[in-house]
Amino acid sequence: MQPMRKKSHKLWARLLAILTALLVAAGAGVALAYPSLGSTFCPGCYGLTELEESVHTEDGLSGAQQERVRQTVRQARRLVHDFYGTRRSSPTVLACLTERCYERIGGGKERGIAVLNRSVMLSPRGIDPVIAAHEMSHVELHTRLTSGAGVPQWFDEGLAVVVADDPRYLAPKTAADRCLVTPSGPLPATLDEWLNAASKDVTTYAKSACQVSRWLAANDGRTGLLALIDDLNTGRPFPLSAHPA
Repeated sequence: MQPMRKKSHKLWARLLAILTALLVAAGAGVALAYPSLGSTFCPGCYGLTELEESVHTEDGLSGAQQERVRQTVRQARRLVHDFYGTRRSSPTVLACLTERCYERIGGGKERGIAVLNRSVMLSPRGIDPVIAAHEMSHVELHTRLTSGAGVPQWFDEGLAVVVADDPRYLAPKTAADRCLVTPSGPLPATLDEWLNAASKDVTTYAKSACQVSRWLAANDGRTGLLALIDDLNTGRPFPLSAHPA
């Protein structure tokens, strides 16, 4: 029986080695094909170093550049917290101050992007509290949607503009109506529709922010939003009353 046990152990060892090799190869393939995913799970594999907990940047930054990143993240987190009253999400922040770094981690022409509701990638043009808060808003909303319930893309994007208090797309909080551009018809509901519309119409963000800001004003702001999230988590559909006419 002893020889049989040795053969069995060797067989299992070989199978384990093969499985490990396959997993490593698969992980390497994903990292090469989707660097934004790879950098989310292994920032150091893409040349990023930990600046502070959950914040990673490229090497060689000056003290002033490091402080700029810290302040950006701190202020962005505060904007999300202040809007919701609490902050449930804690995405890893991958901040690049050079285009080479941002391209290496899978970034494109955007200022920033949220990845898998796990991380926020910021380009050199996105080291700004408004941009960072916009992306963190996406993560926060989807973290709160515990049942996997969805919202139309225009609402997600419009809400992110409101949370970040982006002056490019909204009038000041002191305005009776914060709308800069009023939507004149249906807004893009899916991600593909959103990307197509936003690439052709520069006012898409402003229109969505207008609709969301008006909905919040008519539904008691934060209280109404949290109630909406609770409803969606019970399986109720997104209310037609929130859609633009």
